[in-house]
Amino acid sequence: MCGIAGILRHDGMTPDAATIRDMCDAMVHRGPDAGGYIAEQGIALGHRRLSIIDLSDAANQPFTDASGRYTLVFNGELYNYREVRAMLPDYPFRTGSDTEVLIAAFAAWGQACIDRFKGMFAFAVWDRVDRTLHICRDRLGVKPLYYGHQDGMLLFASEIRALLASGLIARRLDRSALSDYLSFQSFGYPSSPISGILQLEAGSWMRISASGTETRRYWSVTQPQAADLDMTDTSAVRKQIRTLLRTAVQQRLVSDVPVGAFLSGGIDSSVVVGLMAEVSNERPSTFNVSFTEKDYDESAFAQSVSDRFNTRHTTIRLTPEDYLAQLGPALDAMDTPSGDGTNTYVVSKAIRDAGIRVALSGIGGDELFAGYPFFNKHLSLQKYRQVFALSGPFRRLAATFLDLSGTSRYHRMAALLRAKDVSIISTYPEFRRILSERMIGRLTQRDPLSDGHFQQLLKTRGPELSGLPLLSQVTASELLGYTQQTLLKDTDQMSMAHALEVREPFFDHELVSFLLQVPDAVKRPVYPKSLLVESVAPLLPDEIVHRKKQGFLFPFPLWMRGVLRDFCETRIRSLSQRDFIRASPLLAYWQRFLDGDASISWSELWQFVVLEHWMEKNGVE
Repeated sequence: MCGIAGILRHDGMTPDAATIRDMCDAMVHRGPDAGGYIAEQGIALGHRRLSIIDLSDAANQPFTDASGRYTLVFNGELYNYREVRAMLPDYPFRTGSDTEVLIAAFAAWGQACIDRFKGMFAFAVWDRVDRTLHICRDRLGVKPLYYGHQDGMLLFASEIRALLASGLIARRLDRSALSDYLSFQSFGYPSSPISGILQLEAGSWMRISASGTETRRYWSVTQPQAADLDMTDTSAVRKQIRTLLRTAVQQRLVSDVPVGAFLSGGIDSSVVVGLMAEVSNERPSTFNVSFTEKDYDESAFAQSVSDRFNTRHTTIRLTPEDYLAQLGPALDAMDTPSGDGTNTYVVSKAIRDAGIRVALSGIGGDELFAGYPFFNKHLSLQKYRQVFALSGPFRRLAATFLDLSGTSRYHRMAALLRAKDVSIISTYPEFRRILSERMIGRLTQRDPLSDGHFQQLLKTRGPELSGLPLLSQVTASELLGYTQQTLLKDTDQMSMAHALEVREPFFDHELVSFLLQVPDAVKRPVYPKSLLVESVAPLLPDEIVHRKKQGFLFPFPLWMRGVLRDFCETRIRSLSQRDFIRASPLLAYWQRFLDGDASISWSELWQFVVLEHWMEKNGVE
């Protein structure tokens, strides 16, 4: 796990070495173990290293293949690098690293090498002979990759702050992407918070040469590879899920440093830990963050799982005061604003402080196994498809009255009533929305009637989505939206702030592809995530399976009206002075929240606080 950066000059001149060094210095937290860069005719490449596989200096980057033709910078891990290495018996390997396997594979097969990889990665390969730069991002978007064109150059990096550190890109907010952030708490593909900086799409290649730029998607969640299995055979489906999950966990244990695991005591993390114990010859090291508040503490469940699987368990106790003390540093660590993520920062810090630099996580179980309430809501809506189609005038009338409420919650209900149908394209954005389009129009200068980038993406993928089972349509929408743009992005930026590598077995692309084809009749939960539980049975104890689900949330509504009030109000008032904000409506909305209006969620206003904090921290206008 590392940070990469690069500058390609289209005029063939050598980029400034100091610039690529500054870009890398902005990402020292991602790779504190080593750093390196090259600057030569037409190209500069830089790297910050967190050493996980082959800890020797020989594996440092940028890394050039044996022929001298290709040079690589690589962020991530190839979990099956040993298998791929065995396919290259004629290559003169000089390290035991997955980095060298990647560059050797590229030299042998070109861009087609990606078909052989299992892992999380973002990498760039410079071909000195063809004068061509190849950039690639992993299938599910676990690792970030941003790029921008400026003054005859292409710049790319693992973080936005590295691109800004180049001094070549203006620090201007991309206001066209603001609606996505306020709607879904993150800046989604293809945009970023900075005008002129874009995200490379997950599962995509970019090739840049003198003849132009070509971008191609090589893998998609909306087009899963056909499974060679009778998907109506529940027993066979469960068996295959267990096999794929077990393999995913086993592959993610590859490391030359100790690997730990997050253990909340919930179903997903418990499955990961149970399979770790099954496939490893060593006792797993597990970590649970415990809280003094009973409503938020899950340590007893985590201890029960630890006892069952004989793990080396560490309980890290946090008080609300501990959490609040880390809130400012967590916001400072954000490479891109997020309405979520501070919890990940706190947990990652606690685990890294315990001496672990690689940890497995159970995130992804809810998305793949229909763990959220709106999965069943989507199924329920389909029962009323005909009634919905015939009730347009009545729905629109009801929506008009809801719009008069002046709160985002009722606006979102109105938007669902106005939907043209009950398809995933029409309904999913409202299931995930934080701030309604109408409220965004009231609080900012944005036109509330135009679609955001995410809605446009859903419409583009609509024909592919409609071919999936109904529950898988929700999963695919989650993977395109919240998962990639918030969950994985937050996991990366908040864990890498502490140089902690997090690996997510549930986001194994073979497992995901298989689960997207499972029929609703097999996947629909009889109890929470029953297909997952029964696929690994009898792995989990009953008290874990049937416990009440707890979320990792502190009392933000009380804090924002109390100990965090000055912090929030200062930033909201500062943001209200910016020309893209409608000051009076925003300050009035904040006051209604302070006065205890229960219809206004704390998260709606927290997004404004985070945005202003990020803009001030990064000097963005």
